[in-house]
Amino acid sequence: MIAKLTGKLDEIGDDWVIVDVGGVGYLVFCSGRSLRNLPEKGGIVSLHIETHVREDHIHLYGFESVAARSWFNLLQTVQGVGAKVALGILSLYSGDELTQIVAAGDKTALTRVSGVGPKVAGRITAELKDKVAKMDLGPVAFSAEVSATASKPAQTAAGDAVSALVNLGYGRADAFGAVAAAARTLGPEASVEALITTGLKELAA
Repeated sequence: MIAKLTGKLDEIGDDWVIVDVGGVGYLVFCSGRSLRNLPEKGGIVSLHIETHVREDHIHLYGFESVAARSWFNLLQTVQGVGAKVALGILSLYSGDELTQIVAAGDKTALTRVSGVGPKVAGRITAELKDKVAKMDLGPVAFSAEVSATASKPAQTAAGDAVSALVNLGYGRADAFGAVAAAARTLGPEASVEALITTGLKELAA
């Protein structure tokens, strides 16, 4: 079982690369996001690998981080999401963005991915909500624009707001989603009190 490959980037395709490791070329399928993060052709690349073994083929899928590989596997636990669709989702969204999307139940964002219709999007948000809430990804995930400017106190405020809602009797997954939606609405400088108030409105909606 291949778990990681480090070697020279030999060829780059639309959704694949060939990594030369000691004179052996490995064909690795990658998301668009992973491809954009690779060095120039001829450079040294290191990819975390997920190996799929089937009766008619062995496919290698490569990721720039362990977290991205974990999301690839997590997405495929949902009915209707295969390797191709999972790569499509990871091409459009980062792990942090997916955490926010799932926590907030944003099915519309997922339907922007080719191959993901409303039913599959609904299954992804419903089935992964509890799993995402338990993942070690921080108290709340902001969008790419917000996370670029979010301060540590802002992230702490989100975590405190989640804890407060849980203490009020709400489930962690519901509290997580409500605060994620509140943070998206209020921005990175929102206070704990504002996040709690808006979070409660989200939960009551």
